Amino acid sequence: MTEIDLAISKVTWESDTEFIINPIRKGNGVKPIKDNFVKELKDFGWHHESRMSLAKGMNPGPIDAVKDTKIGIFAVEWETGNISSSHRALNKMAVGIKQGQIIGGVLVLPVKNCAQYLTDRVGNYEEIEPYFTMYQSLNFEEGFMAVIGIEHDQESSSAMLIPKGQDGNAKKDPKIPL
Repeated sequence: MTEIDLAISKVTWESDTEFIINPIRKGNGVKPIKDNFVKELKDFGWHHESRMSLAKGMNPGPIDAVKDTKIGIFAVEWETGNISSSHRALNKMAVGIKQGQIIGGVLVLPVKNCAQYLTDRVGNYEEIEPYFTMYQSLNFEEGFMAVIGIEHDQESSSAMLIPKGQDGNAKKDPKIPL
């Protein structure tokens, strides 16, 4: 987890050392944040956008980052979609662990206080937390799953907005200057 924690701590915006967000509701994108995180993981030998079958008979989309460790493959996803995407990511990891395709997985997503300033309806920690009981009941023989909530360090109305994509809920809001 140290590499993941370090990569999270190096995700910054508007500063070399801090994540400063412009506090406009639904005003900031999420992909540049994820890209910064994955870039940091690459320095530790993680592979970006890896395609692998985590569940037998199913070939889900690419995983944000994976690393082949001495005990098995570890996966990490940084949430850029809605809460359904968060559930899919955790389900994908759980099935991958149960079927021996990976040894562990981590989902990184914003806490609600941060998510309010990001793309509309991006998954957040507080929305997924009630489901932890279900995941805890899976009783893996081997394996590890975790969810990490992230938050900005500061808010500043002079901070540059984080660019948005043009898909799904990220489509440009005409009321927000970009």
